[in-house]
Amino acid sequence: MSPGTVKARGSWASKTEFILSCMGYAIGIGNVWRFPYLCYRNGGGAFLVPYLLMLVLCGIPLFFLEVSLGQFAGTGCITVFKIAPLLKGAGMAIVVINFICTSYYNVIISYPILFLWKSLQAQLPWENCQNPWNTPRCVELGGPEQLHMMMNNSLLSVSERLRTPADEFFHNEILQISDGIGSPGGIVWPLFVCNLLAWIVIYCCIINGVESVGKVVYFTATFPFVILAVLFVRGITLPGAAEGIRFYIMPQWSLLTDLRVWADAAVQIFFSLGPGWGGIINMASYNQFKNNAKFDALLIPVVNCGTSIFAGFVVFSVLGYMSHQTGLPVSAVATGGPGLAFVTYPEAVGMLPFPQLWASLFFVMLFLLGVDSMFVQIEAIISSVLDVYPRLRTHKRWITLGTCFAMFLVSISCTTHGGMYLLQLMDWYSAAISVILVCIVEVVAVSWIYGVRNFVRDIEFMIGRSIERYWIVSWKIVTPLVLTFIFFTTIVYNTEVTYNGVRYPRWAIILGWASCFASMICIPGYAIYELARTRGTITERVRKSLTANDWGPADILQRTLWKSHKHCKPTVFTMKFIIAVLALALAVAVNGSYLPSVVSYSAAVPAVSSSVWPAYGGLYGKSAVLGGYAGYPGTYGSWPVYGKTWGYQAAPVVTKVVDNGAWNYGGYGYNKYWL
Repeated sequence: MSPGTVKARGSWASKTEFILSCMGYAIGIGNVWRFPYLCYRNGGGAFLVPYLLMLVLCGIPLFFLEVSLGQFAGTGCITVFKIAPLLKGAGMAIVVINFICTSYYNVIISYPILFLWKSLQAQLPWENCQNPWNTPRCVELGGPEQLHMMMNNSLLSVSERLRTPADEFFHNEILQISDGIGSPGGIVWPLFVCNLLAWIVIYCCIINGVESVGKVVYFTATFPFVILAVLFVRGITLPGAAEGIRFYIMPQWSLLTDLRVWADAAVQIFFSLGPGWGGIINMASYNQFKNNAKFDALLIPVVNCGTSIFAGFVVFSVLGYMSHQTGLPVSAVATGGPGLAFVTYPEAVGMLPFPQLWASLFFVMLFLLGVDSMFVQIEAIISSVLDVYPRLRTHKRWITLGTCFAMFLVSISCTTHGGMYLLQLMDWYSAAISVILVCIVEVVAVSWIYGVRNFVRDIEFMIGRSIERYWIVSWKIVTPLVLTFIFFTTIVYNTEVTYNGVRYPRWAIILGWASCFASMICIPGYAIYELARTRGTITERVRKSLTANDWGPADILQRTLWKSHKHCKPTVFTMKFIIAVLALALAVAVNGSYLPSVVSYSAAVPAVSSSVWPAYGGLYGKSAVLGGYAGYPGTYGSWPVYGKTWGYQAAPVVTKVVDNGAWNYGGYGYNKYWL
């Protein structure tokens, strides 16, 4: 890959852009509508034990692994599998998963747009049952008679159950829902327009790739925290808020013996952080090569989990108020998923003073939480394709437009009267198992095929810091075991999808599983293709296909230094370093100051072709004492300006200064330095 091609790929303008993009990607709608309910259902405060344990055992190690992969290789989720070419199909599976899920996910973030529009009225349309879309089964909460009716509601059949005004508003007005997936009906035009508007907003934000996304996330990734803080302050000051929070955090230690609780904790950590979707790898691939990826891998998962826990206080304080106002127990009003975001919470907000304000803030927050995830997932698709076909990067805007338009066409099916049933079907099956399988393949490729020691060596070269044994043990043993646990428990506890009490026909279940296998089949499919095109016996083909091919930093300079680093023996390096320090000490002792040319370079060696150093000349010298190529492993930022100071990373005390006159254009690099 030529330097020009690498340069054309782009990079983040600052580390802040990367951090905010990762936070926007990891912190999504699920932090608000899934985690709080899971925590309440699985033992309250006791749920934090398996949740945080899974964060340490699986979440953080997996996040660090993907960030390191992307940053080191400087490439997307398909070509990153140069580390084990036989498993390149996992990268293709990521693209398929993202295409399917992003298509329907955009419809989900179009709901808040429509809710926001409906909220800008003198009275919220879901406050009462006096609207054209309401049915005789609509019941306004508040009186003892209504309380008794709702308490017995679960005993009724689906067709006879009573509905709240917010429930009927969402299903009868927003969705205009049919009676099942077999009755798709026509397009719901208000929803279609909001879906189109969401796609236009997303395209405008990602039109220039990371250059534009990096600027947008300053708002989209931070403003939801402001809204969440405002809603938190409002929530905890409401009557009944304490009771709601008590239900949320009250520990039920006995539930920790239930395997399902541990499975829910593992799955929540896994899907909350977002490994296996290609987004983390792709975002990290735009980092500066020497960026401290380990710090990022600790910061972002911790902030993500902290946000989930904090969102629980926001949600349950308002649910406690709703319980106080209606007389229903918190357990009766607590829900998760779309029901919480588009039915229960709006119902509770409608009981507040100035409900339009709180409703508008809530739905703006939901939209921003969703749109950040869309940025990253679409960019992962586009970057992966362009990394395979780099010549297409000059047409990136058109490719982005075509990709968004194709996904928009797919998403139209979810804006019909039966669209919610299709959306729920895809959400239930298309990624639940396949993403976990992709992560298992990633960990196996890195830790067992490429070798965890080799990977650690690469990371240490990249960030200039040592990697603790915790990461090695996690990547090689603990994280694969936890992922395997998640994979099988997801299959064991998988139940047939339903929505709002409506069961799906058999053909729809088959369609759902087909959307799952459409991505998973890429992994064995490409492996067969790779073996078929490789020459030799079966054993030779497998060995060749599992050997890293063209693996290394994308940057030419870093790749050259990395190749030297790979062949450097630590014991020899240590001895040479000690000799250099002793030489420095001797010079100071004898002369009382630094002396020029205490250690001089040996004859220059033809280590690098002239094409690698177009500005500095063809060849550079080799140190007689320290060994290794001049500049290795010096700071990358010190090379562009002649005469700059560059540090020897392993020994900050040893610093070499080169004056401008020491550089020879077209010659042998520089010929002297001072200790």
